[in-house]
Formats: sequence, structure tokens, C-alpha cells
Amino acid sequence: MKKITIYTTRFCGYCNAAKKWLEQKGLEYQEIRLYEGNEMDKFREAYPELRTSPQIFCDGENIGGFTDLVQCDPKDLQ
Repeated sequence: MKKITIYTTRFCGYCNAAKKWLEQKGLEYQEIRLYEGNEMDKFREAYPELRTSPQIFCDGENIGGFTDLVQCDPKDLQ
């Protein structure tokens, strides 16, 4: 199974929608909450060009945000 990582921010409707979509498709994911500790600093250092949330990665490759995620075939994320 591929590793899905979702970077989220507080009070983010698209973040919640992305997590719900992944759960409905039966896909496991790791959530990294950018509002905890120094996660935001680490994220900005690693991905300075990414400024919106959520940001979703599959096996280290950036998928994009929620609207990009729902255009993916769930089979490609397994």
C-alpha cells in the first residue's frame, strides 16, 4: 500500500473534506498537523512553494490539495 501523508491546518474545511474522502475510500493516511509544535516551520523549509492547505502526498509525490485529490482514482493511491 502506498504511503499517503496529508498536511493540515486548523479550522480548514478542505482539510476535513480530504480526510473524509480518504476515509470513505478506505485509504489509510498519516496526518501532520501544521499547527502543532514546529511542523509549520519544517514544512515551509521543505516546501517553500506550497502555501495552501491541505497538501497531500502519495509516496513522497505531491498530489496537491483537496480538489486535486478527488480527481485521483482511489485505486492509484492504494
